[in-house]
Amino acid sequence: MNDETLRKMGLAVIEAEARAVQSLGERLGDDFNKACHAMLDCKGRIIVIGMGKSGHIGGKIASTLASTGSPAFFVHPGEAAHGDFGMITADDVIIAVSNSGETDEIITLLPLIKRLGVPLIALCGKQRSSLGEAATCYLDISVDEEACPLNLAPTSSTTVTLVMGDALAIALLEARGFDERDFARSHPAGRLGRRLLLHISDVMHTGDKMPVVKDNVSLSDALLEMTRKGLGMTAIVDAQQKLCGVYTDGDLRRTLDSGADIHKISIADCMSTKFTCIQSEQLAEEALLTMQKKKINGLLVIDEDNTLIGVLNMHDLLRAGVV
Repeated sequence: MNDETLRKMGLAVIEAEARAVQSLGERLGDDFNKACHAMLDCKGRIIVIGMGKSGHIGGKIASTLASTGSPAFFVHPGEAAHGDFGMITADDVIIAVSNSGETDEIITLLPLIKRLGVPLIALCGKQRSSLGEAATCYLDISVDEEACPLNLAPTSSTTVTLVMGDALAIALLEARGFDERDFARSHPAGRLGRRLLLHISDVMHTGDKMPVVKDNVSLSDALLEMTRKGLGMTAIVDAQQKLCGVYTDGDLRRTLDSGADIHKISIADCMSTKFTCIQSEQLAEEALLTMQKKKINGLLVIDEDNTLIGVLNMHDLLRAGVV
């Protein structure tokens, strides 16, 4: 089998699945709306069940729902029949995924679901099936044919099921007014979560780790502090601990170019009094934007009384994953 034949086979699969997804839009009717309302009104959790490939798709649907503002989790129907059905309460909604509508492990649970009295949303390929007829809401995921040339392996049908699950999740996201900050709270380890949830107070250096000297010390003493703290800068404060200047590696190069004696000159004579400050409650993302705009590598953190409370540099943001 040559490369061109392999490419054509792959293309045929893509085209077959694309046709299956395209036809799905014609089936979004009243039951889709009814299913959305049932999940929006749910006081408990959305429980997704499915076996085999449908179970894998069901797990993805549950994960997408949970990460977009609709609390959900997957329950294996085989395990549910052996005790895990106790995870499901009368406040929940159940989504059952079965292309045939006759999956034994799901059919076994139907009397229990009916007795519990919870809404049952069926993602099913056959309305006239045990699952389809038991459903409160029937969402048609049938396909004319699988992309598999044997018309056996779940391919088009699982793709269509996944798309239907995404349609439900995003419809609910919009209905709930779920925004990027809500998304960040569901993904605190992701870059978006770090951007929108991490504050400057979470990454800044404070206390003994903060490079700071008094305004009456020599430049050489200030350089020792910069070396000890390793941030490429030091803050300068007055007797009342109020911020009055900053000295950076760049300032040192300019001082050396001027020919000044670093052992005799005072830090007050060479410090920069034009510096950029930020508040600790601001987002780390704001610190990054400020540094990029000002083309600097460090920031001084002050409180409302202009008292120095922290220092951070670009490396802190890199370590925190903000950059």
